[in-house]
Amino acid sequence: MSFTQLAKDRPRLLIVGGGYVGFTVAQELQKRIKNSGGIVTVVDPNPYMMYLPFLPEVAGGNISARSAVVPHRQHLKDSEIVAGHVLGVDHANRTATVKGIDEGETFELTYDEIVIAGGSVTRAFPIEGLAENGIGLKTIEEALAVRNWVLERIEVASLTSDEDVKRRALTFVVVGGGYAGTETIAEIEDMARSAVQRNERLQVSDLRFVLIEAMGRIMPEVSEDRAEKVVAHLRSRGIEVLLNTSLDSAVDKHLKLVNMQDKSSAGEFDTDTLIWTAGVQANPLVRSTDFPLDQRGRVRTGADLRITGDDGPLEGAWAAGDVAAVPDLTGAGVGGFCVPNAQHAVRQAHTMAKNILAARAGKPLEDYYHENLGAVAGLGLYKGVASIKNLPGLPEKGLEFSGVAAWAMHRLYHGYAIPTVDRKARVFTEWALNFVFGRDITTLRHERDPRTRFQVAAGQAPAPRKANL
Repeated sequence: MSFTQLAKDRPRLLIVGGGYVGFTVAQELQKRIKNSGGIVTVVDPNPYMMYLPFLPEVAGGNISARSAVVPHRQHLKDSEIVAGHVLGVDHANRTATVKGIDEGETFELTYDEIVIAGGSVTRAFPIEGLAENGIGLKTIEEALAVRNWVLERIEVASLTSDEDVKRRALTFVVVGGGYAGTETIAEIEDMARSAVQRNERLQVSDLRFVLIEAMGRIMPEVSEDRAEKVVAHLRSRGIEVLLNTSLDSAVDKHLKLVNMQDKSSAGEFDTDTLIWTAGVQANPLVRSTDFPLDQRGRVRTGADLRITGDDGPLEGAWAAGDVAAVPDLTGAGVGGFCVPNAQHAVRQAHTMAKNILAARAGKPLEDYYHENLGAVAGLGLYKGVASIKNLPGLPEKGLEFSGVAAWAMHRLYHGYAIPTVDRKARVFTEWALNFVFGRDITTLRHERDPRTRFQVAAGQAPAPRKANL
């Protein structure tokens, strides 16, 4: 869309980011603002909202990539969609600098109100070899690449006579023992086990899975007792769980580990697969704005989700989700702020939409308050953990589940939580088909380089393909 085609004569609510917060706010306000003569403009380089909790299931082959995303243009028909990057915001002059995707035009976009909803990005550390050999699990493309890569490595291993190559191909490492890392290694272990069982040249015992966590426990969202049981469960499946351990180097796919307690060596080995899930940080786009930031680079907000500086709230400026430092009025948040997760982001978006309308009408604003209802995690087919609390009738410490019951709760919750009826239908349909026919372990090998066959047909030898994710 050329900038000359964007609305110029209508009051604009500019939403920076089309993830949980941006999509939800746009969906709730687009018709009302359009009917009042205004326009909701959503700027995001991706044409979809991605449902992050489904990334491990995409990586594990339980859900197709398209079913885990919600297309903007299909569901935000009354909004103005701009496929681009926000390079900066000058709120003093109500202007944002936007650049289209694929080196598109750069232009100024004026607005009346703005919502900063850029979410978070992977937080990596300057570990030698990590950038060259690792991959994150923060985007749908990364999850799809991991799925194809794991299945491809299994095929490579089944045809080699070199034991070192085989061992490296069948060693899969995840760094980070939070929800994302724990679910990811459990899902790909489950998928790899199914793939190997269908390959007569390999045995399940050939597989090696390693989960590396710098802290003394995994999954801080659940009780320590439950986390210990998850570790025991993973180890019973042959997954190595290395606690108090950090990645020191990953040069040439040779990993060197270090013990966090005494900084001694914790071992070293080779692997073709290094997945990094060790944390997130606020989208750095906010550093190119004139909004107040906290020490962690998040936009400072009040409990009513207005961006707030030392002199009070900024008129016409809102923020929520992972990119914002939103006070947690329950007192349970780390440092007094809401933790970055989907549960908070979606509920903050609903509160923000109400407050934007209330502010326009001169009515009192509502503070965001939400007690954590617990957490659910899938650990492969028919395996999971769940912690439910803060519901009427439950004991003060809540209830915890594991196994099939927790797995079912995980699927029901996230199947319900993904926005739009069509995506819910797609997800539940895929789960039903997998239940009947089994997990789909087909790898789309040339998805990363689809022109290879045509280049050969046209007489041009393609560049040698590197064995990299």
